[in-house]
Amino acid sequence: MASRRPVQLLAAVVGAVFLLVGILGFVPGITTNYDQLSFAGHHAGALLLGVFAVSVLHNLVHAAFGVAGLLMARTSRSAAVFLVGGGVIYLVLWLYGLVIDHDSAANFVPVNTADNWLHLGLGVGMLGLGVLTGRSK
Repeated sequence: MASRRPVQLLAAVVGAVFLLVGILGFVPGITTNYDQLSFAGHHAGALLLGVFAVSVLHNLVHAAFGVAGLLMARTSRSAAVFLVGGGVIYLVLWLYGLVIDHDSAANFVPVNTADNWLHLGLGVGMLGLGVLTGRSK
């Protein structure tokens, strides 16, 4: 653990948080309206922490993203790629959430306004962490 660079530690922490969020999306009580959890689509009324729209697909993507972060934290280079690439992905997802009609079939993930703000923060944060710590030698 002592030989890990900051970028690796940050990628591992971000990955662990995503994995935890993916798991928590399947826990009744932490996910409100759990009985409305569907595989995908905007019809789902399930909300993680009572705020963020989730579906089975959404939870599985979070968990997979988390596992990827943990695996990519093994080297400095792959950790930086995870953080920067993940930041770009979340910024694209933020833009997607802004341009789609949340009540349409295009909202298959699903996302809501709270998700959009979170995706913006995640995108900027991950990108910044990856750029700032990924350059350290």
